[in-house]
Order: sequence, then structure tokens, then C-alpha cells
Amino acid sequence: MIPTKVIQETEQRFARRTPERTATELKLRTGSKLQVDDKERVDKRIKRLRRGGFDAYLAELATPPPASPSVELPHTETNFRNMTAFSQPCVSSITELDTRERILDKNNLMSINYLERGLRVSRSVARIRIRSAQGQTLGFGTGFMVSPRLLMTNNHVLETANAAASSLAEFNFQDDLSGRPLPTSVFELDPNVFFITDETLDFTLVAVKEKARDANGDLGELRFFGWNRLIEDEGKAILGEYMNIIQHPNGEPKQLALRDNQFVDLLENFLHYKTDTAPGSSGSPVFNDQWEIIGLHHSGVPLRDANGRILTRGGDVWQPAMGEFKIQWIANEGIRVSRLIKHIKQVALNDSQRRLRTDLIEKEPPLAASRTELSDQPGASTPATPSRQAPVFSSQPRIQNGNAIWTLPLEVSVRLGADYIEAPPVSPTPSTSDKVTTNGNGSGPAATAPVASPPDPTTNSELADALAEVRRASTKKYYDAAQDKTDRTQYYADVPNNLTPAESYKRLHKLLEKTHTTQPRYKPTTQVYPWVDLQPNLKLRSIYSGMEFDPEVVIQEDFRIDQKRAERFQEKMMTESFVGAERIEQELDLLEALLPYNCEHVVPQSWFEKREPMRGDIHHLFACESGCNSFRGNTPYFDFSDFNEVARDKCGKREENKFEPTAGKGTVARAVLYFLLRYPGEINRTNAEYKPDRIVTLLKWHKEDKVTDHERHRNQAIFKVQGNRNPLIDHPEWAEQIDFLKGLG
Repeated sequence: MIPTKVIQETEQRFARRTPERTATELKLRTGSKLQVDDKERVDKRIKRLRRGGFDAYLAELATPPPASPSVELPHTETNFRNMTAFSQPCVSSITELDTRERILDKNNLMSINYLERGLRVSRSVARIRIRSAQGQTLGFGTGFMVSPRLLMTNNHVLETANAAASSLAEFNFQDDLSGRPLPTSVFELDPNVFFITDETLDFTLVAVKEKARDANGDLGELRFFGWNRLIEDEGKAILGEYMNIIQHPNGEPKQLALRDNQFVDLLENFLHYKTDTAPGSSGSPVFNDQWEIIGLHHSGVPLRDANGRILTRGGDVWQPAMGEFKIQWIANEGIRVSRLIKHIKQVALNDSQRRLRTDLIEKEPPLAASRTELSDQPGASTPATPSRQAPVFSSQPRIQNGNAIWTLPLEVSVRLGADYIEAPPVSPTPSTSDKVTTNGNGSGPAATAPVASPPDPTTNSELADALAEVRRASTKKYYDAAQDKTDRTQYYADVPNNLTPAESYKRLHKLLEKTHTTQPRYKPTTQVYPWVDLQPNLKLRSIYSGMEFDPEVVIQEDFRIDQKRAERFQEKMMTESFVGAERIEQELDLLEALLPYNCEHVVPQSWFEKREPMRGDIHHLFACESGCNSFRGNTPYFDFSDFNEVARDKCGKREENKFEPTAGKGTVARAVLYFLLRYPGEINRTNAEYKPDRIVTLLKWHKEDKVTDHERHRNQAIFKVQGNRNPLIDHPEWAEQIDFLKGLG
């Protein structure tokens, strides 16, 4: 998260420059870009473009906007030869642009080599996984190689050498042309070799180890990803030009903001650029159209209301727990490369560090080589092609105008992950360290098939983090009753005691919605199993059967399911009949049904069409072996009068449109009642869903099965993640004072 101090300083600089920026924007609306900036800077820009052979681009800079009444676009040879008229007061600087042939012989601005070059320089951009000394993931940023060994990011991403020593640089965290995740190479940082940081310029420069943590063919060598030189010379951009930002926003796979930020102001140390879309990610490189780095992105200017409160993109008041990507930014700020180089040159270094600095300043990089190019080099081996075990996907493509939008290496994706699969459904092996238990109804464990070889945590950082989180559980306090009491009191402080049932429903709905500030995507391997759903004995217990499981086994199994889903989907993609958005959606649904997670939505996903934030709302997600998950399906809960007398499955009893679980009735009842409060109108859209009589059943189960420490622990843990709470756990007595029928719409 960008520190408050950094945001405030950025705002102050932006506010002070309002008159100059306003004048610039007016000039850009009425004349060419060559008429806007300082004459000396324009001269340097023109010379740099001419040396690089970018005359066609220079002609575009000399062209005024279409709406300008003073000048028309050049169409004739005469207009081309008089192009200097567009660029006053810089006439003498572009005399070599006066031949039509010189301009037309060059590639167009958006020629194919422009995109290819952008793709190549993108290889040097990595996701920074910020970790504690104990290996816990604290957040993400972006970084990029600026020499064969040195990586640059923000100071507020890696503030100290100790922070860098614990953190990782993950290259190739992106998708290939078919939507599959590319093999990710994870490199440790090496601040003992080189480390420079500065809070004022908000940058950190740190060495990266030359070999990846895992053997990965050429992908295991840092040289494969190349670097982009930091050029101290000015003339890399003038006011009005558009910037490109390659980034890992919010820790997501690599994305590109292509010509989406317009350079609108130049300060002594900073650049300001404006966009109508998402901000840059902390530590991202800012490129010009020739793919030269002109800045290090670090912060933005947020939109505020009349009371000075930061607003979200939806117009609500922003809270820190939402994350910086929910903020409505009105401008971005980056640090000028020339100022970064100037500072780096002045730092006192030892001999080996000076050699690394010399490489940064003087060495010319090759474009990051492709695999084919590397394998063609003498002595080079053909890279291995391992699959990334746990792609961070959402299981649905983006559907737009009837088309399924996937993701190419720079943003377009087939997200088949955040959900994954197995075949056929196999329950994880029950814990061998603890006796398998039920809720006392005599239901014993069913036979389970052996689990297939799980993914290797040494090559999958997300899996390794989830397993590490489970292992840390024994060192944490399971449930802090005193802190929970304080949090509970503060959370409901504005809820009066004398409300009518209808008013109580309305008031609590607004509270749950307003405080649901962080809305995680559906990912049980990281959001549910490692901590939230652990029992007091640190095992996972099936919400329906009551059977207990080792959480590490469940996590590995669901990662294996992810891998299997991706493989199955890729096989389908290769068939000639696999076309069309509807066909793709059907196949994804089928894969999810065939290879389900060991996680249950107590409100079935089909009822809300797998939409977020409902799908990822942890309050109604519970560990549940895939067999019971499939057995229940999307059937609403029901209370059978003869439940304890009849033969039934270990998961419970099911008849047409009726399901009663063996275990967890009070827990699932409170989770569904929460859902009714949080999402009114979402669970009674068809006759197969809830009716008023089923609400009576839920209230009965809630009253009969008291709140457990497991639920209190869950509620406290989810509160820290999402920001909202389940009132039925905090105040069980409120159930009779709330009109839950309002939630049926």
C-alpha cells in the first residue's frame, strides 16, 4: 500500500502546479505537442527521435489535434514541406522533415515491431513478493531490471536491506497466447551484494541472484529476462506524449497500460501523467513510445470529496483496508530517470558495487532474447517448460459483446484458476494424527481414494506460502476473546437497540455492505484452509460430514485440482468444436462440476451466477470434502422429521429440493442468515431456492446449535480480511429481532 505520506506529498506537488498544468492542457487542445513544451526540451526530443529514425512519430508530434481550427492535417507534398509551421517556435529543429519520402518510408507509429519490442522489454518486469523475515507474504509490488544484476522498485515497496533479503522477484508471471500460465521463475534478492535506497526519490536499487530458486532451464538464469537501461540524457519525452506502463497491479499477472497516460507536467524530480483508467502499480517502469524508461511510477493523486475524504471508483468513501486499487485516482506521478541516475552516481560504493553501477550507467542491453534465440546460441540448452502449478485465475473468461476475452502475455487471459480441479472427485485423506470424528450422529468415514502426487511447493510460491501459513497457526492465538469483544462493541456502536425487525434488517444490511471493504476473489487454498476455517485442534472439519482432515493435504489436493482443470481445459481448447463464448462457459462449468474443490458455498454459486463479491465472501465458505459438496449440489436446506432414524449418506440426507447435513447445522444456518442480510434478493430467484418456511428451519437450527469457538475464530479472522462481521455470531439473540424475509426480495 502506498504510504499516506507519499500520497499527501504527491497531492501537494500536484496542487502547486495547477496553473502550469492547466496552461499545458489548454495548449494541447489547440496546437501540436511540439508547441507546448520548453524549446530546449523540444529540440532535444526532436534530435533524439531523428537519431533513432522515428520520423513518422515526429510527424505525429507535429500534428495538431483534429479539432484545432488553426491547422489542418497534412495531406499534400506542400503541406509536408511546410510542416515546420506546425512546430513554432522550433522551426530550425526539424528542417530534415521537409521531404515526403523521408516520412513515408518509415514504419507507422503502431507498426508490428512496436508491439513486439514492447513485449520483449516486458520480460524484464517482475512481480515483487514482499515477505517478512519469517517468509509470510505481506504484499506485492512491481520491479524491473535496469542492468544485468540490478532491479529497481520503490523505496516504499522495499524500504530496507532486510526487507529485500526476505522478498522475491517473480519473472514471467503472465499467460501465454493460449491463456495458459507461463512457467514462473522466482529469484531471491541479494542486498549484501548491492543495495541503494532513498525515501525522497522513493526508489530502491538491489542486486538479484543470478540463478532462480528452482531449476527451470534457461528460465532459471537471470540473463534470460534481459534489462532496460536507465538513460540519463533528456529528450526522452515532451509534454503531451503518451506513456506506457508495464506492471503487476495488485499482485496480478503482468499487464500493460498502453498509451493510456498523457504526460502533462514536468517538475524538478517528478513527472505527472493523467489517465481515465487504472493507476500504475508501485515500482512499475514508465516507458515512452520508443520503449525507453522515462520514469519510475510510485504514487498518484486521489479524488477527494468536499470533506477531504478519499473516494473509490464507485464514489464511496475509501478505507485503507480496500487497497490502493479501489481509489479513484485523478493523476499519476513518477520519478524522473535523469534524477535517479544523478542520485545513484553520487552514492559512495566499494569496488565491486562500483562495477555494478558502471554496468547500469554504461552497458547497452540486448533486447531480452526469446527462447528460440537463446537455444540457437552456441552452448545454449533448450529451456525446460514446466507448468506453473497455481495460476491466479478466475474460472470465467470476460464476456463482451458475445465474445470470450482471454489474456495474451500482456493482459488478456483465460483465467482458469482461483478455482481448479481433479478427476474423478477424490476426497482428501483424513488426518492420521487425529481420530476421525463426526458430530455424534453415528456417521463414520467413507473410504477415500489415495491422493495423486501434489504440486511441488519448491516450484510454486503460492502453494509454499499457503503451507507456511498453516504451519504458523500453532504459534498464533486461536481466538482472542478480549480483542474480539472490543472489535464487536465498536463495530455495532451505531446500531440502536430499539429498532423494529424491518429497521434492524435494513440497518444491519447497510452496515455489512459498507464495511465489506475488501472483497477477496474465490480462492479457498489461500483464503479458507490455512487459517480461517481451522478448528481449535488446527484441523479442517467437513461442514457436512464432520470428518476431520489435515489442512496441508487439503491445500495440496486443491492445488492439484487447479492443475488438472487447466490441463483438461487446454485439451478442450485444441478441438475444432470448442468455439464460442457459450461453449467456453459450458465447458468451464462442466470442469468445475467434474473436478470440484474441497470447499462448500453454503449458498450455492448457481443461485448468484458465480458473481463476485458473493463467490469469494469467506463468511459462507467452508471446508467440505468434494463428495459431500457434490452430494448436496445446489439443494436448499431442509429439516427432515425422521432424519435420525433413516439410513442416509455420511454427508446427510437429500431428497428432491431438500437437504439436511449430518453436521454443522447451526454454523450453516448462521452463514445463510448472514448472506440474506448482506445480499438481499439473491437466494430466492427460482422455486428451487429459499422460501419463507426454509427461513424458519434456519432460525431453528441457529437456536438449537449454539455458536462455537470455531465460528468466533472464523468471524474474527474474516473481520480482519474483509472488514465486516456476522451479526448472528456476535449477537445470537438478535435473530428473533430481524425480519429476514426482507432478504428474500
